[in-house]
Amino acid sequence: MALDWSNFLLADVQGGIAPFLSIYLLSSLHWEPGMIGLAVAIAGAATLLVQTPAGALIDRVTWKRHLMAVAVFCIAMGSLIIAQCDSPVSIVGAQVLMGAAGAFLTPMIAALTLGLVGYDRLSARQGRNQVFNHAGNLFAAVSAGLVAYYVARVGIFYLAAATALVCIVAVYAIRERDIDHRRARGTSDDTSGVEAPGSLAVLFRDRRILLYASAVVLFHFANAAMLPLIGQHLAVGAGHGASLYMSACVIVAQLVMIPMAAWSGRFAVSWGRRPVFLIALACLPLRGVLFAVGTSPTFLVSVQVLDGIANGIFGVLNILIIADLTRGTGRYNVTQGVIATAIGAGASLSNLVAGWVVDMAGYSAGFFFLTAVAFAALVLFYLGVPETGPVANPSPRYA
Repeated sequence: MALDWSNFLLADVQGGIAPFLSIYLLSSLHWEPGMIGLAVAIAGAATLLVQTPAGALIDRVTWKRHLMAVAVFCIAMGSLIIAQCDSPVSIVGAQVLMGAAGAFLTPMIAALTLGLVGYDRLSARQGRNQVFNHAGNLFAAVSAGLVAYYVARVGIFYLAAATALVCIVAVYAIRERDIDHRRARGTSDDTSGVEAPGSLAVLFRDRRILLYASAVVLFHFANAAMLPLIGQHLAVGAGHGASLYMSACVIVAQLVMIPMAAWSGRFAVSWGRRPVFLIALACLPLRGVLFAVGTSPTFLVSVQVLDGIANGIFGVLNILIIADLTRGTGRYNVTQGVIATAIGAGASLSNLVAGWVVDMAGYSAGFFFLTAVAFAALVLFYLGVPETGPVANPSPRYA
């Protein structure tokens, strides 16, 4: 139950700000799209630098709950800085703090989950994690949209800071004695003779990891900038109602993600990881095309169903595939960190490059550009990454 609540509240802390930040910077502080993209990219760069060391640290320490509490507190402080300050230096500094702290959250939850339930129950438990995570995102979107519309846009950041404090309480409700820290780093009970946890050598011994990382980089490059660009587009065309439309975009996606997460946890076992993940990859280029040709706010909100399908699956399957690829190596979290670094690189470049494309050629051109990248991710995964789950029953390549 403590893990359930941690996932629910962490969604608000980690993702409650991001969709509305572009609207706040554009409408309240009057930043240009290119500058907004740069600010978001800098936060991604901070995550990029910290992600791999964070994974290595999580593999080594047994005080995981304390580490997570510190990371959540840093995000609360960043939210308050954005709310209180309007200078670019302060806001970019807060983005750096939040980006660095955010690097710990996803791998930490994944490590705690594996340490609590083990490999046999990981698929079902990861599906449940994502159900609570998306339910938290839904709550965050509704709350943030209402606060922005009826109180003030800046109230979103105070809400995120308050939620972070409650999240810390939920993290400490996880009982330390229930966590198997050996298992939490991907070391099986029967594993012997493996290298010290935290080594990056594992990445060069299995080409599946490299190909999978490349595919998810392209996926997140295409995905990361789509919702912020929609927020900017709505801010130009919908005026004061942009925050409510953005809230609706997030709500629609989260409503779809909740059942998709539960479905993915189940069918990732019976169908295998590969066919389920291909469904997620196929949704993204279609979403990009529809964003490029649509103009109505109602239409743009409805397209977010595809975002719900894609990210509902990705949130479950990404953890499972990495767990498959690293089982028995003791490098579960550092591999997560390296792949998350690759994802962060794709997301950071996405916001920066897409912002420039929009500045030069308009929003439709930006969405068509992201669509091409999304299609490349689909092709690369289809051609290069085999089945990794129980259906394939692959033997370890680390002997």
